Amino acid sequence: MDTKPAPFVPPAPRPRTSPPSTLEMIRIVYRNPLELWGEPSYNEPWISVTGVGGPLVIANDPELIRHVLVDNAKNYRMATVRQKILRPILRDGLLTAEGEVWKRSRKAMAPVFTPRNIFGFAPAMLERTLAFIERYEAGGVSDIAHDMTMLTYEILAETLFSGEIAGSKDTFAQDIDRLLETMGRVDPLDLLRAPDWLPRLTRIRGRKVMAYFRGIVSDTMALREEKLKRDPAGAPQDFLTLLLKAEGPGGLTRDEIEDNIITFIGAGHETTARALGWTLYCLAEAPWEREPIEREIDAVLAAEPDPTKWLDLMPLTRAAFDEALRLYPPAPSINREPIEPETFRSKSGQELYIPPKAAVLVMPWVVHRHRKLWADPEAFIPARFHPGNREKIDRFQYLPFGAGPRVCIGASFAMQEAIIALAVLLSRFRFETVAGTKPWPVQKLTTQPQGGLPMRITRRTGR
Repeated sequence: MDTKPAPFVPPAPRPRTSPPSTLEMIRIVYRNPLELWGEPSYNEPWISVTGVGGPLVIANDPELIRHVLVDNAKNYRMATVRQKILRPILRDGLLTAEGEVWKRSRKAMAPVFTPRNIFGFAPAMLERTLAFIERYEAGGVSDIAHDMTMLTYEILAETLFSGEIAGSKDTFAQDIDRLLETMGRVDPLDLLRAPDWLPRLTRIRGRKVMAYFRGIVSDTMALREEKLKRDPAGAPQDFLTLLLKAEGPGGLTRDEIEDNIITFIGAGHETTARALGWTLYCLAEAPWEREPIEREIDAVLAAEPDPTKWLDLMPLTRAAFDEALRLYPPAPSINREPIEPETFRSKSGQELYIPPKAAVLVMPWVVHRHRKLWADPEAFIPARFHPGNREKIDRFQYLPFGAGPRVCIGASFAMQEAIIALAVLLSRFRFETVAGTKPWPVQKLTTQPQGGLPMRITRRTGR
């Protein structure tokens, strides 16, 4: 008799069965946009409606997603609402830059993210993780959501700045959290596409935080520039040095380097942290999935000390992380807007008219849980991503790092960081849920667990 437990179904908002009123929609979007989506979003290939801010297209069909993000990407720019939220923080960073600025920046930064450079950061990732887990030796209960933001911050500080940060290192992580909390929220006026001169009350208090944080980044850049002038060969070969070397004609301006450092901090630090937290939570609730992963990690660590090889040698560990990314995509929406209206025709003959100024939403949160694309979509089933299965997944139904020309440039960095962190954490410790572990996914800049992830940490027997 098969005694395998039923798959674990982690918490998520239930699809709405009726559309909200205009006021209710604005309230939901501000509080938690994940609670907005109704049954059709999880069943139909696309939805086209006229909403509060104008025409709205929700794209779920992989063929349509490919059309918008790849095949006809030249006809789609970043959506107005998204830019209103992110540009005040990131300015001309890669996530928000457009046109020639984006093309030049992407080309200039491509050498920074070569496999050679990414592999070069693996020892620092391992070293920072080993140092971080010393706090767990005494056991007890800790908020893993907070801990993972601290771990990924320490890795980022080492790989981005080599720990050389102007001001107080002790408060830098808190400064990041304050920045993302005050500036990364949807304002009702953005949803209504109100003119920029109308003040966004939700972000007024964030301006001071933004100015302070940019000052720290600018001062840190100045310190490194001075070091490069004094001793070019002795400067750390981290992201900051690589970016500063990309400055100049045809490359990055100094302001763009600052913008991209802030983009890396927001996109690289926060997204990986959330994904790690959700992975540990799901594995704690599904110990039958965790046990073979522990055996895999133990075997690899005993045989292979080189952390650059762990990603390829740990398919079960990677599958669990990929499945957590499916259920809780750190960036839960990809927003585009057509430059010219067009009619999309699917291979099956269906047609969709995309009108001028339509907000075209590719929602990884919805696509990753779509009932026509996934079996048992709300359940945590890492086997979907085991070798032999992952190859059957359409490239455009799984979008944790986006797709097309604007696919996340740091995806390889994030995957290497995640597997190194999970390998170290799970090789030594068990993470178990407690009575207070009742997370609720909330969309801010990332998919965050409201209420945190308090978990009991114990040393693994014999480890």
